[in-house]
Amino acid sequence: MNPGGVATYGFVVYRDGKKVSEGFGVAGLRDTSNNVAEYSAAVEALKWLLGSGLRDELVVLKSDSELLVNQLSGLYAVRARRVRPLHEKVRQLLAEYRSAGGEVGFEWIPREKNGEADGLSRRAYEEFCSRNPDVLRQYAGHLEKRKARRGGVAWKS
Repeated sequence: MNPGGVATYGFVVYRDGKKVSEGFGVAGLRDTSNNVAEYSAAVEALKWLLGSGLRDELVVLKSDSELLVNQLSGLYAVRARRVRPLHEKVRQLLAEYRSAGGEVGFEWIPREKNGEADGLSRRAYEEFCSRNPDVLRQYAGHLEKRKARRGGVAWKS
């Protein structure tokens, strides 16, 4: 459900073509969105970067979220109430990395090239659901009601 539902994220860090880290988790529950998940991935990846001791390097944050890339690049305003605090947190982490001599760029990538991070996000969702079956049942009921309202289709893309 977007907005609402369970938002999960995944991130992968590569250095010189080799994977050096990955992470995944739950970004939020109920008052959340896919954009909250995208920003949470950026926050956690930047926290890892700062904790790793890597400094004075060019880092390219790649995301399949055009909104995130364009907001962090300053091309789009941040209007969503859910996203504003996360955007500020990312800006704070970016400033911290830059003050240590690092440089950060942003790049949008097609979803098809982001399968590894998407897979980690799905893993976070599956683990959350296995630990919280009551939440899963609640959302299943919501999807069934939506399906009935739409004439048998649970969601449309």
